[in-house]
Amino acid sequence: MYKTGDKVVSKTRNVALDEGKHHRAKLGFIFMSTDLAGESDIFNMAPEDVGIHITRLKTDDNTTNETLSKHIDFMADAASRIQPDTKPDVISYSCTSGSIVIGEDRVMQEIKKGAPYAIPMTLVTGVVDALRELNVKKLVVGTPYIDEINTSEAEFLTKKKFEVLDIQGLNLNTGVSFGQVTPEYWKNFALEIDRPDADAIFLSCGGIRSLEVVEEIENVAKKPVITSNQAQMWSCLRRAGVYDKISGFGRIFNEVGKFN
Repeated sequence: MYKTGDKVVSKTRNVALDEGKHHRAKLGFIFMSTDLAGESDIFNMAPEDVGIHITRLKTDDNTTNETLSKHIDFMADAASRIQPDTKPDVISYSCTSGSIVIGEDRVMQEIKKGAPYAIPMTLVTGVVDALRELNVKKLVVGTPYIDEINTSEAEFLTKKKFEVLDIQGLNLNTGVSFGQVTPEYWKNFALEIDRPDADAIFLSCGGIRSLEVVEEIENVAKKPVITSNQAQMWSCLRRAGVYDKISGFGRIFNEVGKFN
């Protein structure tokens, strides 16, 4: 029994160690401080024994091209804070519009600066990966954004060789309001903007609750539906060498991916 003033002396033991709880892969995500949906989406999609590590950027809850461009100032620091001792396999900046406004290459350079051991990613890189994997040429896009961001997104997708048949935004300007739009509304909105000649529907933004209805939309529209968080997670898993087919989150998770 321990008494005040005693010195604790532990016995020498042969401790059993293994690779840890998340031995298959570790994924890091840099979320906005205003994001109400992305974190739960990512955890819901995570396969067994894949670790999810999150940090957040302090962001202005007024989403414009100008405010998005400022995210880059803190990107390297954010990346450096995500479990540096266990070294995530992939670290992704989890903002669709920010990835477009700042530019994929610049974001990934800053992530690499803060976490040189990780594969750097952006959310919109995952979207492009998923669209290409599904051989999408023509698409319609639904967003919560104001139209200056929608214009930037249309330009980005066009430069990536996709034909944007239509892009419609809800003209909301705060990240909190993005997360308050109901999943049922996203379902109805997606079906409203769909066109017969579209190969896929893309619901853009990591802070919206579209993942919850992705398969419902696919079942009605009879075509693939890509959401930001779904595409990001699929691409991050594939880049980390995890090729599970995961049910409940859309057709893209049936695809192995061209990463091996």
